[in-house]
Amino acid sequence: MGDALIRMLAAVFAACCLAVVPVHAAAADDDERMEKLFTFKDPRITESSGLAVSPTHPGIYYTHNDSAAAPTFYAVDGEGRTRATYQLRGAEARDWEAMAASKDPRTGRGVLWFADIGDNLDGAWPDVSIYKVMEPQRLGDATLPAVRYRFRYADGARNAEGIMVNPRTGRLYVVSKEFAGSVYAAPKTLRTDRTNVLRRVATAPIMATDAAYAPDGSSYVVRTYFSATLYKPSGETIARVTMPQLEQAESIAFTADGKALLTGSEGARSPVYRVPLPARALASASPGATPAPTPTPTHSPAKAESGMDAQADSAAGGGLALKDVLIWLAAAATAIGVITFIARRTA
Repeated sequence: MGDALIRMLAAVFAACCLAVVPVHAAAADDDERMEKLFTFKDPRITESSGLAVSPTHPGIYYTHNDSAAAPTFYAVDGEGRTRATYQLRGAEARDWEAMAASKDPRTGRGVLWFADIGDNLDGAWPDVSIYKVMEPQRLGDATLPAVRYRFRYADGARNAEGIMVNPRTGRLYVVSKEFAGSVYAAPKTLRTDRTNVLRRVATAPIMATDAAYAPDGSSYVVRTYFSATLYKPSGETIARVTMPQLEQAESIAFTADGKALLTGSEGARSPVYRVPLPARALASASPGATPAPTPTPTHSPAKAESGMDAQADSAAGGGLALKDVLIWLAAAATAIGVITFIARRTA
């Protein structure tokens, strides 16, 4: 019941908060153009929690389960058939929650990132890990070497289910899964000989389950159980994109051309949907249409280079406006009512 309760409470909070957030929803005709791209056919893929488009193999998608006895990921084609199964050497699968794909600007090779960042107890682990793996040049079952980077949050441990990589800068970001979520920037240069510190640079939607950067770096998207929100690199909201109804929405990625989103769910034979971005979102995200604001120099290198200064500055002090306080009080009161109702029904 715990996970269902979390999703129910997230819906309550979202309902209270969305009413006052000025964003543009996707048009109805965009919703109608959603299509099921494929269904995972492999019986081993039961908890697809991460999703990424191959940077170098056309028509290939990568996924992994939420958690498993061994660190494993799968290469799947456009029909949902597993083309290759990979094991990672030098890696653990404590609670894998997300993955991302990027390209090495020097070699042009694909790079895959696997995030062992789940922490349902918000502090059960002293640190979390993200693994960097060079994408195999040929598809086929194999064991691949992984580079492990350890991380801790500058403001205390928390649960997270989303990672993304800015293709323009190569910087890695983690998105926390909380009622007041945040985007955290990793250091520009990652170290294997010590723990890397994640610093908060922007706010994120309630209970975020995944995130991804557009292939051209012009925008990024954050997924929740119920919808997805598109942002400029500055952190400014572009549009909210309606998502298909899924059993447990856990993953999101951009298509290779950046014109649509791919989203998936946990569960056996789970589907992956293609959701076109609304026209307004494409126009706003286009680098030639509305240039992203030039970052203002600050004392925080992470903020200056992430392009999320507007969002970071508004939240840097951690304070809330009176309107925000009233919203959260209303949401909390409603949530308490829901909990009380469930408790009485299950007593």
